Amino acid sequence: MTGLAGWSLAWRLARRELRGGLRGFRIFLACLALGVMAIASVGMVRAAIEAGLRDQGAVLLGGDAQMEFTYRFADATERAYMEGIATAVSEVVDFRSMATRDEETALTQIKAVDAAYPLLGEVVLEPDMPLAAALAPANGLPGAVMDRVLVDRLGLALGDTFRLGVQEFHLGAVLLREPDSAAQGFTLGPRTMVLTADLAESGLIGPGSLYETEYRMTLPEGTDLATLRRETEALFTDKGMRWQDSRRATPGVERFVDRMGSFLILVGLAGLAVGGVGVSSAVRAYLDGKVSTIATLKTLGAESRTIFRIYLMQIAVLAGLGVAIGLTLGTLIPMLLAPVISASLPLPVIFRPYPLPLLEAAFYGLTTAFVFTLWPLARTRNLRAAALYRGAGREGWAGWPAALGVGGLLALLVGGAVWFSGVWQLALGSAAGIAGALAVLAGAAWLLRRAASRLARSALARGRVALRLALAAIGGPRAEATSVVLSLGLGLSVLAAVGQIEANLRLAIAQDLPDRAPSYFFVDIQPDQIEGFLDRVNNDPAVSRVETAPMLRGVVTQINGRPAREVAGEHWVVRGDRGVTYAATPSETTTITAGEWWPADYDGAPQVSFSAESAAEIGLVLGDTVTINILGRDITATITSFRNVDFSTGGMGFVMTLNPSALAGAPHTHIATVYAETEAEAAILRDLSRAYPNITAVRVKDAIDRVTEALGAIATATAWAAAATLLTGFVVLIGAAAAGERARVYEAAVLKTLGATRGRILASFALRAGLMGAAAGGVAIVAGGLAGWAVMHFVMESAYRFEPVSALAIIIGGVIATLVAGLAFALRPLAARPAQVLRTAD
Repeated sequence: MTGLAGWSLAWRLARRELRGGLRGFRIFLACLALGVMAIASVGMVRAAIEAGLRDQGAVLLGGDAQMEFTYRFADATERAYMEGIATAVSEVVDFRSMATRDEETALTQIKAVDAAYPLLGEVVLEPDMPLAAALAPANGLPGAVMDRVLVDRLGLALGDTFRLGVQEFHLGAVLLREPDSAAQGFTLGPRTMVLTADLAESGLIGPGSLYETEYRMTLPEGTDLATLRRETEALFTDKGMRWQDSRRATPGVERFVDRMGSFLILVGLAGLAVGGVGVSSAVRAYLDGKVSTIATLKTLGAESRTIFRIYLMQIAVLAGLGVAIGLTLGTLIPMLLAPVISASLPLPVIFRPYPLPLLEAAFYGLTTAFVFTLWPLARTRNLRAAALYRGAGREGWAGWPAALGVGGLLALLVGGAVWFSGVWQLALGSAAGIAGALAVLAGAAWLLRRAASRLARSALARGRVALRLALAAIGGPRAEATSVVLSLGLGLSVLAAVGQIEANLRLAIAQDLPDRAPSYFFVDIQPDQIEGFLDRVNNDPAVSRVETAPMLRGVVTQINGRPAREVAGEHWVVRGDRGVTYAATPSETTTITAGEWWPADYDGAPQVSFSAESAAEIGLVLGDTVTINILGRDITATITSFRNVDFSTGGMGFVMTLNPSALAGAPHTHIATVYAETEAEAAILRDLSRAYPNITAVRVKDAIDRVTEALGAIATATAWAAAATLLTGFVVLIGAAAAGERARVYEAAVLKTLGATRGRILASFALRAGLMGAAAGGVAIVAGGLAGWAVMHFVMESAYRFEPVSALAIIIGGVIATLVAGLAFALRPLAARPAQVLRTAD
């Protein structure tokens, strides 16, 4: 029967069979629902954050739009322009400095504001009061508010005094929340907020000092932000002005949320791959139970394609049900946890059902379900009824149509991952990693079965009945070893990789950093202070090395006469301002990779030496020109050399170094790195902060700790995603154990008849589960170790050391998981009566 009539008949038969219930498909539904739920949940949280960023963009930015300058305040023309287009303007000055109280000194990120701040949102203080009241003078000293961490670090109480530069302040309140904190990005120190006017006598803001000014504006309703941006950038094209508006108030946060969300969804795909193993096993087990039905249908004249359609429709209906359950859970769980998630994020989130994440999760779920079921379904097409009645299996080649169908579905799945993630390298890399891991695990499962089969007949197992029975069961033709190793091994591999990477990062910080990184970065050293600064640190026997360089900051505005972002896209060098220095001759540690350095007395057209790695990423070659805006002045320099710049040491590194005459007359400060023994660090900081209150010291270890804290949060999120994969794997283990329960009942009955005790039978079952769990854990350690090495070597560019503690935990976890799943289905086989079982056996 062909055409619609054939499909109609197949649907009637499929519907009748489905009326018998979902027995045999519980694991199928659970595996699919868990994978879809994980992907949908991550997508919903990501969409909620993105919606919050869009909805609250103006509040996060501090206005509808912002004009930002480096090293300077807006001039009269620029202020007049802002006041002409805006309904209100607020000036914010942002920079790092040191807060000092008696002998205590701490790094802080200072935000100096005017009376109009904040234009939108509100500052939350403790005790609850207006910001103006907290910043008001008391006892002749201006007020300030501080982050709680900094208040505790300096041991301050309300009303206590502290110093910024040479200016004394009193603590007016504790700062709990800033409405525009997310737009500030990553900072190395806790926040201190003061009035800009109160910094006039502090000595912190002067020629060459590192600070940024931000002018937040509220605009008339209906303003076309895109048009206004184009007009403003054209008007101030050579002023070093950077525009930002509420359409993308926090581009850095948006990029991070998008990339992290894409990564976690791709990790969730690993969970779906594990679920696919369970789906495939469930379909095979279900079809095994339908042997007599299929044989009867074929005897009555049913065509192979009709039988294929019957069970394809059943699988489609059940896959739809599993996906629907997963989508429901993936929507409800984030909504129920919305208060907890909102409280833990420093960003606005708007939770509601979003169609795109649900569509993405449904696509992954349905495609994965058919990838793993098409092959076992196709094996039913070409078997004869007589073979089915004799109980012949459906092993072997399913035919080219099935192979092409699976290949097409896999291509669709990978293509969908590339499209949904928007990062093709990440999507293809993840797909290749999952496929490679599954191939390795499948190979390991095959080797385990072969080895177990051989060992069961070897001298090692002679006299050890429980061990021999366990090995024979693992190596048997219907053993669940493949399902166990695939399902458990993939989840454990992700956890093993996370554990190895995190342990290596911490090890690198604890052991390698003191030998490679400086103790302090000192910035804002004025030209008339550099001699005294060097005199203090060079004459300290605890100081092993000091490096200094002139320091300016500039914005790369053009490359070869074209806007920089048209050429470099979103490369970090053209996002925001970058450190710039000058030098007549290269330092002893400089390695020129291409081109030549300028002569020591060169005073011609500006030339620049560029970081070789960054240049290769952007696509720069020798002879290209780069325009850098410094203090509102455009400097167009020709690239005459490339050099190695190693940021991994934590030392000094500049992407761009110019010839001295190119920056002649530009006000600047100096930056220094000091390598000292740990016990001398406090004295160095104390002496320099007393002598030069304007100098800012950044303790490198503290900065690395902040970065490590962020990396730890990413590792935790990844571990939770891996935990979802493990949960799916555990469900597959339960399914494999449940599917083998009938065989164990028969096995236990035979063993009891031959005189085996319940204890010996239980020991055999436990050994079987433990050996398979240990095998899955062992393979996971190898896979996780290789992934950890690759990340540390190629991404972190750091040495790799195998970390045994997390590896041991992985093996123990694998053994326990298989024991729990296996022994949960050992009670009925142990309790079965041999006579009853053997009498009813075929």
